[in-house]
Amino acid sequence: MDKEALENHKLYLERKALYKSFGCDIDKERSFIVEKAQPIYGDILEAGTGKGHFALALAREGYRFTTFDISKEEQRFAKLNLKYFGLDHLVDFRVENGEYLSFKDKSFDIIFSINTFHHLTSPYKVLDELIRLLCFEGKIVLSDFTGEGMALMDKIHASEGRKHDVSSTTLADIERYLIKKGFNTGKASSKYQEVLIAYHQLI
Repeated sequence: MDKEALENHKLYLERKALYKSFGCDIDKERSFIVEKAQPIYGDILEAGTGKGHFALALAREGYRFTTFDISKEEQRFAKLNLKYFGLDHLVDFRVENGEYLSFKDKSFDIIFSINTFHHLTSPYKVLDELIRLLCFEGKIVLSDFTGEGMALMDKIHASEGRKHDVSSTTLADIERYLIKKGFNTGKASSKYQEVLIAYHQLI
């Protein structure tokens, strides 16, 4: 194992421990999302890799998928972390702007976006891109923090001397938009995560 991957993994463990100190098990929350998203099949896309916590959860289950993030730094962190676990070969890491994606129409069966939408300045523009990429029989799985989860993130950011910036657009707003676009939706919640699953209405 190379030194860079080992050092990166140490940062990952420190991040997990920080969440744990506030009462949140990151692995358990990600596993909850994977469970609620079943069945998972076909060509899979993750929108917003971040530090790769959800990418790791998917890869540990043996899924092959594409993941993108606008941040080269975050992608590097995520890729090194999956490399530590010997899982980076399952993942195609891309640096992309979610508002202008390079993928072809209807090229994915399942699209995930986890704890990303509350960061976006143009959430509906990104959502329209994800809708464009979804095949007709596919589904979009969105998850973001519950109220308790947002409060937790505020505490974590404050402990690091930062402010947790949150968009005014909620997952409920996103659901209403998807319904107007002709989607059916289903929902589930854990203590810290809301999950919204959207799929095309069958005519």
